[in-house]
Amino acid sequence: MTTIKQNFLLSFVMVVIFFFFLMIIFGDKGLADLNMLKKTKESMAEKNESVTQENISLYRSIKRLKTDPVFIENVARQELHMIRANELIFKPVREWNFE
Repeated sequence: MTTIKQNFLLSFVMVVIFFFFLMIIFGDKGLADLNMLKKTKESMAEKNESVTQENISLYRSIKRLKTDPVFIENVARQELHMIRANELIFKPVREWNFE
């Protein structure tokens, strides 16, 4: 009789341990969620680093735009397509061949 109780108790304990094991792995805030949160954290850290580098670059550009006349002229020429007062613009003429 005691062996039946012991076997039943052992089986019950094994089922409870197995249930807790499943809860740890797949349950709310379990290992699966932990892995997903780690991946999300890594992704956010990479995006944060990218944004930080972009901010540094923009800060340097702003500083140069405030202080460097050569840089200002370069930006005006490239982005705004501006020219100096006495400069000439030469546009190439395309020749069409309909042979």
